[in-house]
Amino acid sequence: MENLNHALFLWLNAPEHPSTLLLAVATIFAEYAIWALPAILGLGWLRGSEHTRKVLLEATASGLAGLLINQIIGLVSQHPRPFMIGLGHTLIPHAADSSFPSDHLTLLWAVAFSFLMHSSSRVAGLALALLGLPVAWARIYLGVHFPLDMLGAALVGVVSTWLAFRGVRLYLPTTYRLSLSVHRILFRKLIQIGWVRK
Repeated sequence: MENLNHALFLWLNAPEHPSTLLLAVATIFAEYAIWALPAILGLGWLRGSEHTRKVLLEATASGLAGLLINQIIGLVSQHPRPFMIGLGHTLIPHAADSSFPSDHLTLLWAVAFSFLMHSSSRVAGLALALLGLPVAWARIYLGVHFPLDMLGAALVGVVSTWLAFRGVRLYLPTTYRLSLSVHRILFRKLIQIGWVRK
């Protein structure tokens, strides 16, 4: 399996001298596409209904659960990144920590899969799930992840989504009340002038 992982990585990884355009595109997807998440969650919370906000909180719980699972996996089993074993070409800096699973993709797909669980957010979920494909490619292309790291991210995303969905009654009512209280304090003036929903 590891031999296949290495072979797929070398097939997808950038050459020693990649084109400037392809390098720029890969860098955007690898390092900046993840910012779509806080933008969607933040704007959705500020303008959304109670139902929308609860969906956003559930998606956030899914993402956080995914990252926690990744941390546990990393503690139990360290997997070196390609540059740590001298494989391929690495074109962006990255800490020499465990590569499996990809945190970027776990977070992105955990939120996407959570959105897909609700009809009201299914379009956003599908868009984020599809965004994960070029993000996965880019992080392999730039040399900081193996292909199996992305498969691991998908599996963790599914598990964290299931956990967040199954446990929603345990955390959502309290989390929603607390979040709404903080929201009304922070955005009181914007709520008064109608720019932000109460």
